[in-house]
Amino acid sequence: MTLALHGLDRLIRLRQRWSRLFVGAPEGPADDGRLNEIADFGENPGALRMLVHVPAALRPGAPLVVALHGCTQTAAGYDRGCGWSAMADRLGFALLLPEQRSENNPKRCFNWFAPDDTRRDSGEAASIRQMVDHMLREHRLDPHRVFVTGLSAGGGMSSALLACYPEVFAAGAILAGLPHGAAASVPQAFEAMFQPKILSAEERAAPVRAASGHAGPWPRISVWQGAADRTVAPANADEILKQWLALHGQDLERPAGSATADGVTHRLWLAPDGRRLVEAYSIDSLAHGVPLHPPGEAQEHEGRIGEAGPYMLDVGLSSTHAILDFWGLAPAPQRAFVVSRGGEAREVTERPSLAARLLRKARRLAGLGSD
Repeated sequence: MTLALHGLDRLIRLRQRWSRLFVGAPEGPADDGRLNEIADFGENPGALRMLVHVPAALRPGAPLVVALHGCTQTAAGYDRGCGWSAMADRLGFALLLPEQRSENNPKRCFNWFAPDDTRRDSGEAASIRQMVDHMLREHRLDPHRVFVTGLSAGGGMSSALLACYPEVFAAGAILAGLPHGAAASVPQAFEAMFQPKILSAEERAAPVRAASGHAGPWPRISVWQGAADRTVAPANADEILKQWLALHGQDLERPAGSATADGVTHRLWLAPDGRRLVEAYSIDSLAHGVPLHPPGEAQEHEGRIGEAGPYMLDVGLSSTHAILDFWGLAPAPQRAFVVSRGGEAREVTERPSLAARLLRKARRLAGLGSD
């Protein structure tokens, strides 16, 4: 009885902590007309909304990007903050933004922890899979270039989609998310968010291996985490990395390269042929949200996109650009722009970007050249 009361008390405290995180959290902005809703896309067991952006005159064989918002956010707000539809127009890819309904989750979080929503051909995961099929069929997109990314609960659902449908997604990017199989109930979800279990790589990989009959090759993964995050504990990033590195036959402690600059640490794991398999960004100043570098006054500079706001955080680094580079959809900016302010003074300097420097270093160390 004492143990049961202790567990109940802990659950209450975790729920209170969760509720405080979103007190007064504004909803995402209203749709600005860049997204269109598709009502009839097939079976929808997860009861999600399907919103899309398809650039004019998109060519057949174009890639598809799936972007999943975080709690309290909307698809339109997430798109505006990250700049995904602007990049779709610029680079020529189709964009799918599933949206959670408050009827499914009062905070509009994707139910990344619920077994019925994170199992192959079930619930929310199956709804998103149906949306992907609809986009591939209707717009004649490249089925070998489908990518998924998401923030927080959207990051957790991205983990689930990559695990349940590894044959569908070429690569993913998980921002402030959680590993697949980290929780199977609300109490476990709170525990995983605030105090994740430290498991072995094979223990983390097991739920992914069990999620489908897939035997590889596995999707490539980019993992993003803020060291100042108080919503999803930073230790979750390494647990996600363990999960996917084990599947790729890589070791967390043996990256091909690691570099740190301006409070950002970037680790990289390469395939024998030099392809980037897994990467990780840890940002010292980043709280819970998407790392951005909005245009501001320096719109002429490359590597800037998006709009800062709640959970859309200007840290001087565009995760949108870096993720697209990792996926092979666009080269990352080769220069980084560092802005310092002191009173009225403003100085802009440029240097080779951290990602560009690390990739050259890792490939050189692997004997693969620097290109």
